[in-house]
Amino acid sequence: MAKHAIIDTFIAPPCHDEINILYEDKHLLLIDKPSGLLSLSGKNPLNKDSVHYRLTQQYPTALMTHRLDFGTSGIMLIALNKTVNAHITKQFQRRSIKKTYVSILNGHLIDHQGVIDQPIIKDNARFPRQKICSNTGKAARSEYRVIEQSNDPDTTRVAFKPLTGRTHQLRIHSQFIGHPIIGCDLYGSPETQAMVGRLMLHADSLTFEHPETGKVVRYHCACPF
Repeated sequence: MAKHAIIDTFIAPPCHDEINILYEDKHLLLIDKPSGLLSLSGKNPLNKDSVHYRLTQQYPTALMTHRLDFGTSGIMLIALNKTVNAHITKQFQRRSIKKTYVSILNGHLIDHQGVIDQPIIKDNARFPRQKICSNTGKAARSEYRVIEQSNDPDTTRVAFKPLTGRTHQLRIHSQFIGHPIIGCDLYGSPETQAMVGRLMLHADSLTFEHPETGKVVRYHCACPF
């Protein structure tokens, strides 16, 4: 049976927020990506605006070492040449690059810390969603720690540390434990999506080995919510 082609009909609304440069040297950039901006331009010409498109106007050799979801804000690491990109890519493959995120979840978590260990696979029937699948999914683990809880409405601010880097990992793991991320259009309810104007997920910090100096660099990006 022939497979049906998966068509992405998403058109990104205009993003008027600027990309902030957190750190710059001749080898790499650390930037603060705004929520509502694609990491890479899409195939549809209406989705040309992106982190990569904007950066290459000023830094023609800029290369994306990783991505953040459209709605996620926060720190990203950009290589400024192919050698640096290859070095950083190997660090990601070894999982030696450490990332932390801040998020606001719906409801109050009973356990104030833990590990969500649930494998993830593409949900071809509901593109671009992913789904939990214990049989054929790829290993996915996320550490979490409660920062604070609020009432009216009941929400929980959480610090996440993804131990793997699967697509939508933190979003679908939050849904799995019954506390979807506020503002999530794919894995939250219409009520939690309508509570705010963005996905409440922010890449808070990044730790990596500088490709030139070999020193461990840890950089923090202030959370806007």
